Amino acid sequence: MQPQLNSHLSNPWMIGSVAVRNRVVLAPMSGVTDLPFRRLAHRFGAGLVVTEMIASRELVGDSGDSRRRMAQEDGVVHVVQLAGRDASWMAEAARIAEGEGADVIDINMGCPAKKVIGGYSGSALMRDPDHALSLVDATIAAVSLPVTVKMRLGWDENSINAPEIAARAEDAGAAMITVHGRTREQFYEGRADWNAIRAVRDAISVPLVANGDVATEADCHAIRVASGADAVMVGRAAQGQPWLPGALAGSGLGPSCAAEIVDVVIEHYEAMLAHYGTELGLRCARKHLGWYLGLHCTDVPAEMRAIVMGSRDPKAVIAALSQLFLNCENLAKPSAYGEAA
Repeated sequence: MQPQLNSHLSNPWMIGSVAVRNRVVLAPMSGVTDLPFRRLAHRFGAGLVVTEMIASRELVGDSGDSRRRMAQEDGVVHVVQLAGRDASWMAEAARIAEGEGADVIDINMGCPAKKVIGGYSGSALMRDPDHALSLVDATIAAVSLPVTVKMRLGWDENSINAPEIAARAEDAGAAMITVHGRTREQFYEGRADWNAIRAVRDAISVPLVANGDVATEADCHAIRVASGADAVMVGRAAQGQPWLPGALAGSGLGPSCAAEIVDVVIEHYEAMLAHYGTELGLRCARKHLGWYLGLHCTDVPAEMRAIVMGSRDPKAVIAALSQLFLNCENLAKPSAYGEAA
């Protein structure tokens, strides 16, 4: 860690009345930031963790999947991210989340996925600021919790309206704004424009979180300088290394050797089987196992990869992981956390 550059990230801060222990946030990622992943990231020192995006209408309809996405860990600030296009559904979903123990409600105006914008949710809301603000108003009116908003720069390069929407959201009572430095049309292509987030900083006084391509200590410094943000958000770089947000905040809690890394991988795998049940858990865990192998092991024999990625026998998978990691040549070292992702 570079204390002269990033000591600020270890400082506590507030989202409304909610205290946050440091300024590195794990981004909400659909299919990734479930309870097992959030539990690990928090334990390794992430300042804040956010649920996967939860469709408001499905939560109101008591969908089992939505309830599972909203599962929380005792003693952890519980941020529930909601998505939707209907103000009444968003308000009712927020009330349900508050009743189930949420500490903060985050409104998704940033997801670029076709199935989300096809339903006029996520970043599609930025095409109609008046409608987007009606959702903010309804959600804030429905709960006594801080309500935050995550957005992109705009729909495309010809409609950069994040500063306008952020300012209006603050006026409506939003307690924090997060901005991913891309438009929806960019999806995840190219590099995030950290400088463009500065216009949002200039438009609001509530805390600002900057997001997009944050993977290293140098990134944390550069995005804060460029954007003026109060905190940073780490997304895809944390896949396969749930300790990364905490490491960037200076926690020093991440694994330091092969045995510790494989312990984390196996703990994560077993937690996913317990969380989803064996059948679904086996499928959901594969992408995580692939990320762990891709980041931390080289030259994995095809037969061993087949066991890890395809076996339906958890004991066989765990045995293969143990063997692979104890023979890996490319392992994360404490000094390398955040240096590559």
